[in-house]
Amino acid sequence: MSPAAAKATDEAQRSWPEPRANPRLLAQEAAETALLAAYRSGRLPHAWLLTGPRGVGKATLAYRFARFLLAEQGGDAEVGPGLFGETPPPPTSLAIDAEAPIFRRVAAGGHPDLVTLVRTPNPQTKKLRGDIVVDDVRAATGFLRHTSSEGGWRICIVDAADEMNINAANALLKVLEEPPQQALLLLLAHAPGRLLPTIRSRCRPLALTPLPETTVVDLLADFAPELSAEDALALTRLSEGSIGRALDLAGEGGLELYREMLELLQGLPRLDVARLHGLGERLARDQSGTLFRTLGALLSGWIGRLVLARAEGTAPLEVVPGEARLLAELGAGRSLASWLDLWENLRRRFAQAEAASLDRKQALIAAFLEIETLAS
Repeated sequence: MSPAAAKATDEAQRSWPEPRANPRLLAQEAAETALLAAYRSGRLPHAWLLTGPRGVGKATLAYRFARFLLAEQGGDAEVGPGLFGETPPPPTSLAIDAEAPIFRRVAAGGHPDLVTLVRTPNPQTKKLRGDIVVDDVRAATGFLRHTSSEGGWRICIVDAADEMNINAANALLKVLEEPPQQALLLLLAHAPGRLLPTIRSRCRPLALTPLPETTVVDLLADFAPELSAEDALALTRLSEGSIGRALDLAGEGGLELYREMLELLQGLPRLDVARLHGLGERLARDQSGTLFRTLGALLSGWIGRLVLARAEGTAPLEVVPGEARLLAELGAGRSLASWLDLWENLRRRFAQAEAASLDRKQALIAAFLEIETLAS
């Protein structure tokens, strides 16, 4: 990507609205319909678990539903009584006009009946904590037990529930077991398997699906118009249906990193060791760890597509031209079980290196040498 395109992409990321202020929800009609149907039934569950990959609209949908409920209770809904006082028709959408007072209040974080539970900074270090802590959960659940300021729902959005530590999760479980009247919890989870089974069992599950390829491409055209059509399509396929992930990759230089990774892999069954060490040095110099995390995810995704293609007996998905041939040739050389074991080993290796602050360069080299051993 050219410097101009990179700058434009950074600006696009900054202009991408926060979920609480985002009026657009695309390609998640089934999930929206399920929430609307539950509301219209008059038997709205007190807790929902919204699942799906990062960046597909879980938080946007949660705020969209919260705005809808708060508008209905506060008389701010778009549909009012008929001309002669007849009962208005039931709502057919969760959408609230972006210029409506309720939309602006939620977007500004100023509605007294809505609270968001997220990771907060550590008071001592001022750095963002790695998980949601019990004190923040207790504050949020205490909020739910108060009387509504505007006579209706009290709503708590947990973003994300799979980031709670065990004490926080147990504190949230207590309110799920004995929910207050007119209290609604909207739990977001990127990896719901990490949640306590007892939490999952007390929530109505609602799965959001990855966005269609055309939707992500269209959104990239809106928010990163300087990307070429080829780069936009490649980022879309790397993101696996997540516009949030596509924009993150664009801002992190993920596509260039992916192409560099493929050039290394093209040399299999013998790697260019000097080039591999050079890449490792770059990752070691990046104090933020972003390059290491990005490359780990890209490499894991690449092996995952190889495994999927072998399992389904289909042609591998091609992100950049020429890649499918490399995947097919490597996939045919060893058993599916061998590649699946490698995929699991690499995911574990990168996760351990990140969690334990191990030497990134050595972790990278070890991962590529493991691929070389299998390929040869």
